[in-house]
Amino acid sequence: MTSLQQRLDAIAGDRLRGMRRGLEKESLRAQPDGKLALTPHPAALGSALTHPHITTDYSESQLELITSVHGSVGSCLEQLREVHQFTTRSLRSAGDEMLWASSMPCGLPTDETIPLGRYGSSNVGRAKSVYRMGLGHRYGRRMQTISGIHYNWSLPGVDNDGYFALIRNFRRHAFLLLTLFGASPAVCSSFVEGRQHELQPLGTSGSLYMPHGTSLRMGRLGYQSEAQATLAVSYNGLEGYAASLQDALTRPWPVYEALGIRNPGGDYNQLATTLLQIENEFYGTIRPKRVIYPGERPLHALRERGVEYIEVRLMDLNPFEVIGIGASTLRFLDVFLMHCLLTNSPPDTPAEIHELAHNQHLTAARGREPSLCLQRQGQSVPLLQWGQELLEQLKPIARTLDTAQGGNDHADAVAQALAALRAPDTLPSARVLSAVRAAHGDSFVAFARAQSLKNHAELLAMPWSAKQQARFEAMAAQSVADQRAIEAADTMPFEIYRQEYTSPARLGRPHTEALATQQR
Repeated sequence: MTSLQQRLDAIAGDRLRGMRRGLEKESLRAQPDGKLALTPHPAALGSALTHPHITTDYSESQLELITSVHGSVGSCLEQLREVHQFTTRSLRSAGDEMLWASSMPCGLPTDETIPLGRYGSSNVGRAKSVYRMGLGHRYGRRMQTISGIHYNWSLPGVDNDGYFALIRNFRRHAFLLLTLFGASPAVCSSFVEGRQHELQPLGTSGSLYMPHGTSLRMGRLGYQSEAQATLAVSYNGLEGYAASLQDALTRPWPVYEALGIRNPGGDYNQLATTLLQIENEFYGTIRPKRVIYPGERPLHALRERGVEYIEVRLMDLNPFEVIGIGASTLRFLDVFLMHCLLTNSPPDTPAEIHELAHNQHLTAARGREPSLCLQRQGQSVPLLQWGQELLEQLKPIARTLDTAQGGNDHADAVAQALAALRAPDTLPSARVLSAVRAAHGDSFVAFARAQSLKNHAELLAMPWSAKQQARFEAMAAQSVADQRAIEAADTMPFEIYRQEYTSPARLGRPHTEALATQQR
């Protein structure tokens, strides 16, 4: 069997230098008092439907800032910082709102008051809003106000089987990322109002927490439902993964059928009554992805053209970083993903899928607990031992990346991670709790508010040229024009559009069936 070192040696330096990445960073807009901003998407930011770098996620109050594809960590973060600067300056010009620094939300109003994202009168824009209405009915609007950072990553020469092997190993070892980078151990009590939970009160401030929690966002408080709990999606290959998604996208779900597509007044409740309305509703720690054509379904794109990149979805916002994430973290992710790609990756099984869900929830709620054990192939293994084993295996990969790209940044990132794992009080989740207790009267909202204001001020203080301002203003204006053009070109009634878009025929055919058709 080929060793990790042999596989590493077989990758040419120019291929490593061909590694590409991009970021998508969600942040709530918050008022100065730490409550959710209920205002519309700021006009200065352009159209949330068509702007290439600034949109909204679930809520009208939840910004999503997106980079292009980059060949280096430095240029990727530079662009994300620049988009932050323009956004922050636009918020200041319009009033006194700020970007919320934490993954867990600020003070929330009643569930139905949280505004859904609005994208104009076009069919595609209306479909985006109806989809979000459906999410609100299915999971509650509060659950959708959690924010995170997604890391899109690719390496030249990796085929479908290679990406799915990476995904299986990523899922096996995701506990390490939750431990090292989780930064959401506490939450405002408004987030869980009316819901069952295992959180403990933090003082008398209205905050709740888990004493050894790492990422409440990725635990049982996150994007969960009884319906999605029935899914046990396998990642043993594109065809099996696609078949699992196809089933979820076409299987009627009784509770959603009872809700119906429209309410008695004719307003839309959801896009479909199936277990998943569309592919994006399936929430995982990592996804296989492919850039889609306008109007194309993501599953169709995967089936037709294969996996183009993977999307890492479990990273919390680091409130101590001005833009939510830093260079060392991204370089660690590059090394970690290379390890997932190059190490042996046996097929997953239903038993292992269950085991991985157990490990994820345990790490999210108790990842810094001394002597915490996880399950590995039916055996109990201390998290610390398993994590150290993995970090030792990352060292040669880090050295190889440093040789290809110059410097010692990757080796330093791995060394920092190993030091933090051995000193859990230095992990972001521990630092959050320490700051909440020491400086903010046990109030999570007070801590996140202060950190948000600090980051806001730092962004405003950074150099910003008239040329940069003009470029972003032009981009915003162009996005508004693009949205109007889409709306003007629409002729199809929305209900026909909805039926066609959600039709099973739009999901593409299994690869074997498509090949058989071509051969006839």
